Amino acid sequence: MSTAALSASTSLIKEKRSVGMGIFFLVVALAIVVLFAVNTSTDMTTTFGLNPGAVTNAPNLEDWVLPTQTTLWALAILSAFFGGWQLAKGFKRINLVLLIVALMFIFAFLVWAARGTSMNLLGMISASLLRAAPIAFGALSGILCERAGVVNIAIEGMMLSGAMVSVMVSSIFRNYDAVDRITGDPIFPVWLANIGRTLDQYNLHSSLPWYLLLGLLGGIITGALLAAFHAWLSITFKVDQIVSGTVINIFSVGITSFLSQRFLQPIQALNSGGTFKRLPVPGLSNIPIVGPLLFENNFIIYLLFILVIAVHVMLFYTRWGLRTIAVGEHPKAADTLGINVFKVRYINVIVAGMVAGIGGAFFTLGSVGRFDEVMTAGKGFIGLAAMIFGKWTPLGAFGASLIFGFADALQVKLQGLGIDQVPIPSEFLLMAPYIVTMVVLAGVIGRAIAPAADGQPYEKD
Repeated sequence: MSTAALSASTSLIKEKRSVGMGIFFLVVALAIVVLFAVNTSTDMTTTFGLNPGAVTNAPNLEDWVLPTQTTLWALAILSAFFGGWQLAKGFKRINLVLLIVALMFIFAFLVWAARGTSMNLLGMISASLLRAAPIAFGALSGILCERAGVVNIAIEGMMLSGAMVSVMVSSIFRNYDAVDRITGDPIFPVWLANIGRTLDQYNLHSSLPWYLLLGLLGGIITGALLAAFHAWLSITFKVDQIVSGTVINIFSVGITSFLSQRFLQPIQALNSGGTFKRLPVPGLSNIPIVGPLLFENNFIIYLLFILVIAVHVMLFYTRWGLRTIAVGEHPKAADTLGINVFKVRYINVIVAGMVAGIGGAFFTLGSVGRFDEVMTAGKGFIGLAAMIFGKWTPLGAFGASLIFGFADALQVKLQGLGIDQVPIPSEFLLMAPYIVTMVVLAGVIGRAIAPAADGQPYEKD
């Protein structure tokens, strides 16, 4: 195909997409009117709570009260204006406008769903962050692997194993003096109890108990060991990386289920590790709205924020990151320049396993304090989807994780409102947020291209 023909084809595709976007904006406007606005009355109001619903250092804010029907019509008219403008002149930053229109539709849905009642908007956003956390850990783990050219679908298994080991380690050291209810004999050996009493005397921070930190460390080590095994199979022996990851996932489900039934369920002292408490950041936690969302979280959430920034800086602003990208894009060229391809891949995969281990610990030590079988529920796989939607970048993957987390929190909130308030079957409530997510990501993200050498074993000449 000649250059002129290729240019003409590209222009035609852009023109069709521009017209399609304009029509889509008009359809959104019509949907807001037909699905939401006509089903309300002029006297209805929607109330959004702007307080987290828990004890907070931030000052309490008054509820945000909106006239339901007026707000819906205003959103519909604005969306129609965007559609008309797009068809007539076109926006230069069409992806940004698409994101705005999609958010307007979601907000319109929330206004309609909470008509005549109230919804804690800040509480739902806070819940979105918590539900997005394990997905984000999985996405970061995937980025570290695939940027180096190694596909890792074993993140789910690493998170599941990390969840179990972290709570077991924390439980053992937390309940070192536990006794059998029937016989009255100590469950754990005397030397372990002595270590526990000694460490109790030197605990530095009441909100960061030493046994929780040891449990977190146990989860990190577990993830690292499984990742090292995956690296050993896929890098050294060049086993198919999908097969290697599948083996680890199957092994993790089997071993955690067996240990849970055999030990954790009958011996509660092995399955009560406690949870990290909230750590308000002095000063910053007093900021309204932002403070409760970002600066009143537990230790693992703060680790997530740090890791997102650290991985971003490491990948794009350090020598190691540039080497990682080079190995993932063109390992033979990187080898020619003196970069040890095997070493880079090994280190990245093992570090990725450590990140997955932290994500696993979040399910237990960062949330419920106990382990349940298959409690990760596919979050590792969703993390890989977030990685792809985020174009293999930490910030993009974190944003995609927040979208999935919001979708999850939204369907839980809507089901809590009841079928009378939201007359939609629960199956559709589960599906609708993800439809919106896919529409937004399909338009805003566009085509996602993986690293060129992703999944390809490297053989040194």
